[in-house]
Parts: sequence; C-alpha cells; structure tokens
Amino acid sequence: MPSITTWSRLEPNVRGASQQETLKARIYDPLWLLARQWQLGELQGDDNGTPVSARLRAECAELTRYLPKNSAVKPMKFDPKKVPLETFVEREAVHPQPGTLVRLRVIVEAGQHFLRLMARAPYGTKYHQGFLAAFPLPTRSEALAAGIDTEALRLLAVMSGRVPDGVMLYGKLKNTPLPTTPVIDPPDAGAFATTKDVFIRWYEALFSEPAGQAEAWSPQRMEYAFSVEAPTSPPRVLTSGYYDGELDWYDFDVKMGETLGANEDRTSGVNPLPITRTTIPAPATYRGMPASRWWEFEDASVDFGAVEADPDDLARMLLVDFAVTYGNDWFVIPVDVPVGSICTIHSLVITDTFGVRTLISPIDRSTHPASSHWRMFKNSGNADTPTNLFLAPTLKRTMESQPLDDVLFLRDEMANLAWGVERIAEGASGRPLNRRDDELARRNRNQPSTPEPSNDGALTWRLSTEVLRYWIPLIPVQIQGNQRAIRLRRGRVLRQDGSLKPQPAMSQILKPSVGPLDIFEEEIPREGARVTRSFQYARWFNGSPLLWIGRRKTVGRGEGSSGLRFDVAE
Repeated sequence: MPSITTWSRLEPNVRGASQQETLKARIYDPLWLLARQWQLGELQGDDNGTPVSARLRAECAELTRYLPKNSAVKPMKFDPKKVPLETFVEREAVHPQPGTLVRLRVIVEAGQHFLRLMARAPYGTKYHQGFLAAFPLPTRSEALAAGIDTEALRLLAVMSGRVPDGVMLYGKLKNTPLPTTPVIDPPDAGAFATTKDVFIRWYEALFSEPAGQAEAWSPQRMEYAFSVEAPTSPPRVLTSGYYDGELDWYDFDVKMGETLGANEDRTSGVNPLPITRTTIPAPATYRGMPASRWWEFEDASVDFGAVEADPDDLARMLLVDFAVTYGNDWFVIPVDVPVGSICTIHSLVITDTFGVRTLISPIDRSTHPASSHWRMFKNSGNADTPTNLFLAPTLKRTMESQPLDDVLFLRDEMANLAWGVERIAEGASGRPLNRRDDELARRNRNQPSTPEPSNDGALTWRLSTEVLRYWIPLIPVQIQGNQRAIRLRRGRVLRQDGSLKPQPAMSQILKPSVGPLDIFEEEIPREGARVTRSFQYARWFNGSPLLWIGRRKTVGRGEGSSGLRFDVAE
C-alpha cells in the first residue's frame, strides 16, 4: 500500500502587540525535541563524536638548490631565509662597470656619499680635492655629446669637478688598504680605514644584485623560467615560468625523477625537519555561513538564496551546496612550517569526545574509488606526483618605480612586420628617457637653418619611407630548415641621412645578453604585448630591505602602423 507522508509547519502566531514571549521560543515538552531529532535523521548518525585533539606528524624540506631554465651552469645554492624567490630570480646587475657611461646617477651618488663620509671623519674635507683629481668624472665634449642623451650631458656639466667617480673609487678601495693617490697621512690612516669600510658596505648593500648568477629571463618567451629543489624523498624538481611579477605555490609544476643535487644538502634532523604537533581542531568558518545551532539567528550579510545559477552552472551550484550542507563539517589544525619548504604529511590521529582515536592516512594512500588525482593544494605534475604542501618563499606586495624601459610589441600588417616600439628607455644618466621626446629634440637640433631648395614639382623616388628611431623591426625568420617554425628576430633599419648607419635599440629588453633576439611568434599576438623594466622594492620577513630591477609583461594595445613603404615617389 502506498503511503502519504505529511508534515506540519510550526510557526509563531502572535495575537497581541508584544512579541517578547514568542521570541523566547520556550519548549515545555523535551520529547518534542527528540522527535525533531528523529525527524531530521540525527538519531541515525554514527559519527556524532566531536574532535577534541589532533596529533599531526609531518616532514618539511627547505629549498636548497636553484637553476635558471636552459642554463648551462651548475645548480647554485639558495637560502629562502635570506632572500625571496622573486628577488633572487629577477635581479640584474645595477652598478655599472668602471669606465662606462651607464647609470651616471649611481656613479655620482656613490661619489657624493663617499665625500659625506669623509666630511664626518676627524680630518674633514682635507682629502676632497685629491680624490676629485684622482677619480674624475668625464667632462663634456663633442664626441661625448653624440653618444648620450641630453639629461646625462646636463648631469655631467653640473657634477664634473665637484664629485669623484664613485664606481672607480669603490674598485680602488676594495682591492687596496690605502690609496696611493691621494696619499693618506699616517695619523689619519685609522680613521680613513673606518670610512673606507663603511663606504664599501654601503655600496654593496644598496642593491640586490646577482653574484655570478645566470639570468632567468627568457628573451624568446619574455618570461622568467627557473627550477628549484629541496632534499625530499623521492627527489622532485619544481619548475616555474611567470611574467607578471606575482609568484606563488600554484605557479610551480613538479617533475618527478629529476634532480638538481639537493640530496647533497640533506642534514639529519634539520633539513628535512620532522614536525609533530598536538593541537585542538577549530571549526572552519567564513562570513555569512549558516548557523550550526537550531535556535540561532543567522548573519544576513551573505544570502545564499540570492545566488543566481543557471542549470548548466554546476560550479556555482556545487559551491552553494557545499557551503550550506557541509559548511560545519570541516576543521582547521594550525601548523607552523618553515618558509620555502615542501611539507609531506605522514599521519593524522584524531581523538573525539568519546575517546575514540582515528588514524587518517594521507590521501595518496587511499584506496577509495572516489579518490582522484586532483587535490586542493597539489602542484601539477605527473600522475605519480605526491600530494605535498609547498610554502613558496614569495613576497606579498612590492613597490614599483616608474619604468626604466617600456617596450610595446605590436604587429604591422601593412608592412608585414612586427615591431618593438621603445616608448621609454633607460638613458645614460640612469633615468627613464622618453624616446619620442628625445627623437623630436634630435630633429630640432639637426634641422638646417635654411629651408631645402624646391625641386619645382619633380617627383623624388625613395627606396623606403623613414621610420622613427625608436621603432625596432622584428623580422620573421625560419630557424630550422626542415621545419616551418618561425621566430621574430630583432633587426635594424638604416638611417635616412645617408650615413649607412643602423638605428640601434637602447632598451635592455631589446638587447639580450647572449646571441640574437629571437622571439617566438606566438608571444606577440594580434593584441600585442607590453614589457616593462623597473626598480622593485620590498622587505623580507626578517626586515631586510630589498631593491632590485625586475621585468613585467602585460597585454598590449592592438595592432599598429609604422608607415613603412617601399618604392615611393613623392
């Protein structure tokens, strides 16, 4: 016989003006509460024990090896306690080489700081003129003016004869106890040695620079690519490639079976570090979650009933179902792990209110058919990649300066070329140089005072039209003869003044350190790409300041036109 189940709805019915008695919700019959528990199926549960204690056993291995991708050098040591990964990967050499006209402001500021330190010493300004004569800045000349920008010339005009060359001064003081020129008097030798040590420490700590470290920037992909490893068992290598300046654990992929030699850095009881924690589990909560108690008013800041989900929007419906149905079934166990470590969970023992102890094995050892290879905090990798917790030694936030280099990569369909447009390039002074304004200033300086004679309407044939100096062509070339792979190689356009000199690139983005610049064709889509290079500043968790130069890639502004045409009659 079929049965019909009916339910009675219980709701307060107020006849008077006051609702005080109704809101108390008094219950005079305890059996009614038991009936409600039976009605909701609570009496059928066999897991009513609440966890009161948790004992976790784990092992954490800190990163010890680092290797830039596609690098022929050996893996180098890396200590996540000293420097974060972004700084270690991105940093470039900032201090210029002695005798070069690069970053003149750094040269000048180093010389100024040395004079300030000398003035604080007991001998005061006694040796200022001697150091100015021994380590002079270059003076302005016609040959010098042809190779550097206007701002650098103004800087040299003001500082030459007033400030010594700080880079040459550092190189001299670093290798000799006392300079030969000028000669330091014996009574002042002790005070000068103190001044010299303070200056050397200041000079070396000013920027975070690589020490014999190969660069991780890939000019072909316009991104940073590198690998790191910790002394784990079995060995595994974490690889990453990023370009937006933000790095976290999910940016790494795991490659099992490969190694960078991190097992040589294994120290028993220290790295890997065994961890045993006994703590009280805390329920996982979030704002607006449904109340776990029966007679409790819920927070109205989140309304799950107002979530709009289409029939095919399974992800949103699953999220709502999880938040409403399973929201109070999760617990949190706080465990402190070292920064820059890979943690492996060995076991978890839960003790509930009835004294029952339950051993929870890692999910990788589960034989349940519903288990899959996807995990919430698992890095991508092979099918046999274990589930670990990787706490990446990365920065939360950085301060970024105005771009030193700003290059816009775009496609020019009319000229059938791609271009690297140097909007901003680092000038000889070390400050950003607007290439468009610099080009207009050059043309105004080189423009003749008398107009060119008219050709009486006769046609003039030109081999090609003129392209601005800061437009650098990227020519498609075939890399391998037996394939159809195309890359965009940086080229050069001849100047239109008849000198047969090419227009060189000024930015470091378009000047790779080794070999030609061959960019993969897919890295410059129709919307283009924008790459900037600027100073980054941050502090690590130990409070140490970090200042380095890093690069960022973002989406471009679409296609463009250089106006390049061939066989033109004007």
